Amino acid sequence: MRKKIQHIFFVILITSFCNQSIADISKGFSELAKKSMPSVVNISATKVVETRGGNPFPFQVPPGSPFEEFFKDQNKGQKQRRTVALGSGFVIKNNGTVITNNHVIQGAEGIFVRFTDGKEYEAKLIGTDPVSDIAVLKIQSNETFKALKLADSSKAKVGDWVVAIGNPFGLGGTVTSGIISAINRDINMGRYDNFIQTDASINQGNSGGPLFNMNGDVLGINTAIFSNSGGSVGIGFAIPANFAKNVINQLIQFGETKRGWLGVRIQVVSKEIADAVFLKEPIGALVTDVNPKGPAFKSGIKPGDIIIEFNGTKIKTMRELPKVVGEAPVGKAATVKIWRDKKVLTKNVVLGRLEDTAEFKKSIKPKESEDKLLADLGVSVRNINNNDAKNRSKLKTKKGVIITNINPNGPLGMLPITPGDAVIAVQNSKVQNTKDFQAKISKLIKSGKKSILLTIVDLNNSTRYIGVKIK
Repeated sequence: MRKKIQHIFFVILITSFCNQSIADISKGFSELAKKSMPSVVNISATKVVETRGGNPFPFQVPPGSPFEEFFKDQNKGQKQRRTVALGSGFVIKNNGTVITNNHVIQGAEGIFVRFTDGKEYEAKLIGTDPVSDIAVLKIQSNETFKALKLADSSKAKVGDWVVAIGNPFGLGGTVTSGIISAINRDINMGRYDNFIQTDASINQGNSGGPLFNMNGDVLGINTAIFSNSGGSVGIGFAIPANFAKNVINQLIQFGETKRGWLGVRIQVVSKEIADAVFLKEPIGALVTDVNPKGPAFKSGIKPGDIIIEFNGTKIKTMRELPKVVGEAPVGKAATVKIWRDKKVLTKNVVLGRLEDTAEFKKSIKPKESEDKLLADLGVSVRNINNNDAKNRSKLKTKKGVIITNINPNGPLGMLPITPGDAVIAVQNSKVQNTKDFQAKISKLIKSGKKSILLTIVDLNNSTRYIGVKIK
């Protein structure tokens, strides 16, 4: 009987402890949200999209009308359509310096930030870095704002609690919680991939917003999600605060980034390669090519060398080298240790600036628009790409086109179709690509067809049929 009483008492203690822990965590979330929310902003970036041709009026002018020449002139040249991109950001300095993602404000003509108390301000772009997807804004006001602190993200551990605050789907200040699912995640977005993965709900509009640790410090900048539907499935990615700090400081100081450049191409050191060159373990980055105009060449680094240490930092994997080189100061000497002929050699390299290289400029040069304008429908379309196919299972064959812009006065202007929707068939005939789509539409119009049936796959991966009156 005594043992039974002890057992019951033990269960009561455990239950009480668990309930207390849950209450503590819940209180921690609410206190964090209350403390941090005033420093998180919603960002609206206005952009003007150019289209060509097409009738901007919802009617046709009869031939011979005295107004024919007037309306003909109105149809010439480019037409403009204003769009608004929504995202999130946070105050990093009390003078109104705000951090967000580059893709939120890229190409914006006007940027506005709105706080949770409803106050809205115009913001000026201070600097942006497409490579890391970070942008720095300055609120156009002399007021003092409450700033957030960047955490030491190197202390983050898998399983730690995190909280995201942002502007998902334009709903305004929204708080979600979760844990760190993984660290140092490479998702093939760029040379500096080193993301924090979290299962805290992150959706469209959360981009640029903060990911907090339980101390209320910014652990990362929410940037990307993996999703088949476009909504959160519990796989979100944030730029680590430690990586962001250097980029932010440079953008504030110079308005641009100044990354170190070594001038080498590298590859992974496999176990077999390590054995072949008598290296005890597969570490470092194997140099495959050296730019003859680069710093590495001038210091005597050669193809076949394995870089095992840079400025005192051990290079355990190939991925680590671009990060430590990129964060090193330009124009200053760096100490590089290499493995060559069973020996460790030390080289002193004066780093160049990555952004000044022809290779870098070529890599960030904007591609010419692949959008094709169909004036008869008043839409611009492009071919389906890998991201579209990955996010929507019904597009996995990459057959069809994505609508990128809709003339509000065109045939599709008043229909339930939005940019991002995919057209996979016309008159139940499958569409292959933009060229095929244009050919099908032109053929139907020439045949005298007055209405066309489009098969749509929307952003939620749902199939719909839309009837379009074209004459």
